[in-house]
Amino acid sequence: MSTSSTPTTSGPVSGHLHKVLGPVQLWGIAVGLVISGEYFGWSYGWNTAGTLGFLVATVLVAAMYTTFIFSFTELSTAIPHAGGPFAYARRAFGPTGGFIAGFATLVEFVFAPPAIALAIGAYLNVQFPGINPKLLALGAYVVFIALNWLGVSIAATFELFVTLLAIFELLMFMGVVAPGWSLANFVANGWAGTSTFNGAAVAGIFASIPFAIWFFLAIEGAAMAAEEARDPHRTIPVAYTTGIITLVVLAFGVMVFAGGVGDWRQIANINDPLPQAMKAVVGESSGWLHMLVWIGLFGLIASFHGIIMGYSRQIFALARAGYLPGYFAALSTRFGTPHRALLAGGVVGVAAIFSDEWIQFGGQTLTANIVTMAVLGAIVMYLISMAALFKLRRSEPGLERPYRAPFYPLFPAIALGLGLVCLGAMVWFNGMLTLVFLVLMALAYVYFRCTASQRASAAHDAMLSGTTPL
Repeated sequence: MSTSSTPTTSGPVSGHLHKVLGPVQLWGIAVGLVISGEYFGWSYGWNTAGTLGFLVATVLVAAMYTTFIFSFTELSTAIPHAGGPFAYARRAFGPTGGFIAGFATLVEFVFAPPAIALAIGAYLNVQFPGINPKLLALGAYVVFIALNWLGVSIAATFELFVTLLAIFELLMFMGVVAPGWSLANFVANGWAGTSTFNGAAVAGIFASIPFAIWFFLAIEGAAMAAEEARDPHRTIPVAYTTGIITLVVLAFGVMVFAGGVGDWRQIANINDPLPQAMKAVVGESSGWLHMLVWIGLFGLIASFHGIIMGYSRQIFALARAGYLPGYFAALSTRFGTPHRALLAGGVVGVAAIFSDEWIQFGGQTLTANIVTMAVLGAIVMYLISMAALFKLRRSEPGLERPYRAPFYPLFPAIALGLGLVCLGAMVWFNGMLTLVFLVLMALAYVYFRCTASQRASAAHDAMLSGTTPL
């Protein structure tokens, strides 16, 4: 990819992102994209599986993500492209493969931010109960789209800062609630509301899978910053391997500590489980609680801000390659950022926030359903990415692979197998949302079929990442 291009002042430019990110910044993006999942969203899994059932689901999902990331890193270093999974699938399976991966990734990254924005609203509502949480969520979109507009270097530095604060806050949470923790509290009614492992417990484990995935969702988004990374062949493996270890430790720590400080059922269906868990230990007027609410916002902000960065790069890459209108491939003349892509994803996210009437299915909350929709997109993308890894190993054995998946083919096979299990469980327990996902994919496919000439005229995109043609 060219690194010398500088945006002009005469009009929008497209095609060239700036290489400014180092390994620590990329680690901050990888962890920051996900870390809000430690603050909220996962506790809905207790509502369906109980603490013990959800623990089982989380072990399975953690195994899937660990093997997936160690395998996915091979793709992201061999093909450092802003489209991430879309670029890998297109190279392996042609335009239709690129469409499937691009659509799935877009659903994941466009639907995850409104869920996080709603959680930001819920956290702020603890301090400002008179303000509608949805208005606070809308304000979050305005602020962080603007911050991303200002440039990737500023955005990535901010991301690293808030990610470090968020990690500190999670460790502080565990330390503060530890004196009030007991195993008896954690295991009480631990199997889907019962005291025994039975058929209902098994069903609950599978039903809770989307919320276990929320612990780790979007870590793969760091691949979309590959074109903006200095020496991606070195920085991406460091960021991903250290990032997944960080997140696994935090996920299990937060879940176990929060579940053992009182009646976990009281925080199993809300957007702010950590403040409520801490309240059970330190009381409602404690300074620790208010500190958690305020500093805890940084965890939500880190993911919200990072995923906005991710969806903008995905929209930009798809538009640059002709899968979306070329209008969205323009870069800001002043800051060199994909400003139109930022705004487009924001419009969809804000619409989701105010969409209670059409996205509330199955008796779940709006946030739970948005989370599930994002996870559906993610799982489809994970599956096609692992399939692309196997395909490219066969079809392009000579492709330069600075990092190779360890224990190949075992690791990608484990990720693929567990991904299929997760997808089957999600489809089984979320039929209406799956139908919505499929309808959206069908509409997108109609557009894809009608725009072949658009992609043909965008063939130059193949060379922009500095790899051989896609």
